[in-house]
Amino acid sequence: MNDDLLRRIAEAVERLAPPPPATPDLACADAFVWHPATGRLAPVKRVARVALELLKGVELQKQQVLENTLRFAQGLPANNAMLWGARGMGKSSLVKAAHAEANQQFPKALALIEIHREDIGTLPELLNLLRDATRRSVILCDDLSFEKGDADYKALKSVLDGGIEGRPDNVLFYATSNRRHLMPREMIDNERSTAINPGEAVEEAVSLSDRFGLWIGFHNSDQQQYFAMVEGYAAAFELPISNEDLRAAAVEWSMTRGSRSGRVAWQFIQDLAGRLGVRLTSAT
Repeated sequence: MNDDLLRRIAEAVERLAPPPPATPDLACADAFVWHPATGRLAPVKRVARVALELLKGVELQKQQVLENTLRFAQGLPANNAMLWGARGMGKSSLVKAAHAEANQQFPKALALIEIHREDIGTLPELLNLLRDATRRSVILCDDLSFEKGDADYKALKSVLDGGIEGRPDNVLFYATSNRRHLMPREMIDNERSTAINPGEAVEEAVSLSDRFGLWIGFHNSDQQQYFAMVEGYAAAFELPISNEDLRAAAVEWSMTRGSRSGRVAWQFIQDLAGRLGVRLTSAT
């Protein structure tokens, strides 16, 4: 085979090869949604978020997430974080609020990128796409968990550890979950019962959460925390109602829902504002 033929074969193979992915333009928006089917980051015009100061009953968690995010926005070392615990206590709201606060203090420092749970297996592809981006990114996976037979958790562990290429310095990963170890107890027990070495199998299953440098727990709110939430919202939106009537209505609402949480407080305020004829626009 002569050199000319070899050259033509090489050129033909090169033409058939897919082009390398283009570094996305992260300057066109502050938030994006990852669509792996098209390899595209879709800009989000307006992020549904609550102002940081309105998140009540999670003061320690707020401080931890905000400090970590601000360090990252400044180009300093920061940790991947898992926010786990009670439903409706503002885990994803806190991440979005911290992102907004970081961009307020350091304009255009961070892009927020949402990856859906079912797309977590494409996280390495997304990281590769972002590796050469000049703008730093926080990737958020909301309500992350794994079920029996789901092997994506092993791929996620590799990503969090960095793999052979290492996690890009310009990317941080935040996840929220209702589960402390991201997987149900029966899945962990199944790993134990079917493994040659049960102890090693359990350690393999629960060690995923250990890959997160920050492990931040959220717990159900008590009545005083619940009152602080609704009173904070009512003051921010200047709802025309007395504190006594506000508390009485808030208690009745929480009893119909069977719980007290940030989500329940926000749903109550939306209902109350609607009945009072007030538009909720000033604090989001």
